[in-house]
Amino acid sequence: MFEFFQSFAHEFELPLKNPVLIFSLVLLIILLSPILLRKLNIPGIIGLILSGVLVGPHGLNLLAKNSAVELFSTIGLLYIMFIAGLELDLNEFKANRNKSLAFGFFTFIIPLALGYPVCFYLLGYDFNASFLTASMFATHTLVAYPIVSRLGVSKNQAVAITVGGTILTDTAVLIILAVIMENSKGSLNQEFWIRLGISLAIFSAIMFLLIPKIAKWFFRKLESEKHSHYIFVLSVVFFAAFLAEVAGIEAIIGAFVAGLALNKLIPHSSALMNRIEFIGNSLFIPFFLISVGMLVDIRVIMSGPEALIVAAALTIVAVSGKWLAALVTQLVFKYTGAQRQLIFGLSGAHAAATLAVILVGYKANVLDENILNGTVILILITCIIASFATEKASKKIIKYNEGDNFEVVIPSEMEDEHILLPIANVENIDKLLELSIYLKDKKSVNPISILSVVSNNDEAEINIVKARNKLENFVKQASAFETKVNIITTIDYNAASGIARIAKEIMADIIVLGWPRKAGLIDKIVGEKVNSILVNTDKSAYVCHLEKPLELHKKISVAAPPLAEHEKGFEHWLTKIVKLSQEFTVSVEFYCDMITEKAILKAIKQLKLNGSFLFKRFTDWDEFLILARDIHPEDLFILVSARKGAPSHMTVLESLPIKLEKHFASFSRIIIYPQQYNQNHVIERFEDISAEPLNKSIETIQKLGKKIGEIFKGEEVK
Repeated sequence: MFEFFQSFAHEFELPLKNPVLIFSLVLLIILLSPILLRKLNIPGIIGLILSGVLVGPHGLNLLAKNSAVELFSTIGLLYIMFIAGLELDLNEFKANRNKSLAFGFFTFIIPLALGYPVCFYLLGYDFNASFLTASMFATHTLVAYPIVSRLGVSKNQAVAITVGGTILTDTAVLIILAVIMENSKGSLNQEFWIRLGISLAIFSAIMFLLIPKIAKWFFRKLESEKHSHYIFVLSVVFFAAFLAEVAGIEAIIGAFVAGLALNKLIPHSSALMNRIEFIGNSLFIPFFLISVGMLVDIRVIMSGPEALIVAAALTIVAVSGKWLAALVTQLVFKYTGAQRQLIFGLSGAHAAATLAVILVGYKANVLDENILNGTVILILITCIIASFATEKASKKIIKYNEGDNFEVVIPSEMEDEHILLPIANVENIDKLLELSIYLKDKKSVNPISILSVVSNNDEAEINIVKARNKLENFVKQASAFETKVNIITTIDYNAASGIARIAKEIMADIIVLGWPRKAGLIDKIVGEKVNSILVNTDKSAYVCHLEKPLELHKKISVAAPPLAEHEKGFEHWLTKIVKLSQEFTVSVEFYCDMITEKAILKAIKQLKLNGSFLFKRFTDWDEFLILARDIHPEDLFILVSARKGAPSHMTVLESLPIKLEKHFASFSRIIIYPQQYNQNHVIERFEDISAEPLNKSIETIQKLGKKIGEIFKGEEVK
């Protein structure tokens, strides 16, 4: 019995050595510290750092910096940089790359200019130590990035330029580190510069040319193996980090570059992105934040006035330099005070690159212990300040958004939109459901409704049960996207009338329909004519054929007919197309006439839609197939059509679906029938009078006149 208690007590000797016990303690900290400190309005990030101080070797000594903690800490650090690169809106970054370059310059040169005189003249260090310490002030780690991601402001332009500036400043500082190390050794020569340039060129070629091609092949070949996608992504991150170290730069740059390389292939609302963020924010990133706290030794400030002076000087310069850089950026680009505070909060935290610079310099005897201890105190203080500033600024920006004083993303009526997905073949629903999830407005409280219409016969009740059981699996698929799905099964003699009836009952705004399986029968959907659905509903309808996973498309090509801007659903489909382009980080190319182009540009400006947009004049709709010259199989081709009687309806639009089926068979294609004005205002006693015969006669006369004109043109040529 005594031996049992002795063995039991041995397990709790400090610091803890049992890996299971260590992991349990860390998970308990990750669980409780944010919950407890949230009641005091303290950001969860600070709670994790302070917890690290408390349980670390300089606190209660519960945990030591062993290999397991180091491993998880490294993973968390790489994860932060990877997610930052992955969530970066490349279209926004390209549109504001000059601003990112300018901010990168400001946040690099201002802290460097402040720090060098302080270290050289005030603290009395030599050139190498002063310049290396000053360069440390220019670095910043996106410790507060999980805050902007959680609060939903990661798409703000201030975030885009800050994240873009991160890669510039940290890369420059880490190159300075390599140069200073070589200079301290006396081996800074031409051979060093050649070796560094070649290694960086090879690293960039592998990451931006080779890795995306491998990733596309992998995602296409193993489309159904969703768990393999996550393992593949993790492999790319750590391989990139390793390659970066081989190239002579820090691993964090490699992780960030991996995020940029995979950015276009992992949509921001995808299930894979959800898994990446969930696991990172739940486990790996908190581990890193706890390990940062474990470095802090509060007792160093008691070791003498010199350590206190150095720590105070470093902290004041670090905070002042980043605040001035944010202020200059605000003044130059006329940002709001909240955006300035957000830039300062994101760029004000010193952790990863700062530690890399100082630890390398300390081990090489370029820096002394006072600089090391002062830097650790600096890390704690700047992380606390940055977290508070970022959360406060993010909440201010959210209030601006809610008040429509800052930016408008989508029309307000989309907040309650309801998407209906009728299905005939369960095997083809995966991609349609994924498309519906991307189309769905994130603010909408309504679920995506999946509908199955069962024939009204003797076996109707049995078939309803079978259909419902089949559809239940897709509730799990949607849950991976954190999207609610509602299963609807109904009985009707006619599938098309059943779809139209349910669409009215649930007040659906968008009906997503699959492309028919038989070529040339585009007028049939789920066994009935699509015209029946279009006539009996006035909402947007999307008829879709997706040849490959959505994230593998390189461009969205949109053909819009004349007068498309006069449809009620014009802004609606335009917003949805731009939303898809943002999800997949691709450009949108419009084929339309000059008037429609102006209307699209005006709507983009009014709705403040961000993206890369190109326009090509197209007016000859009778020769529609000439578009095949510009559209490629890698494109997602969208044809904006119209119902009969709509302002943009043309006779030629009715034959285009068959041409698409025949000549664009290997293309991913969507036909959009925009929302119409409600036409249920016909007087009841005139409902039996139809204009259909007259319309057909007019169309026949138009076609006959066209043929006669072609004959005369032919005679003139002869």
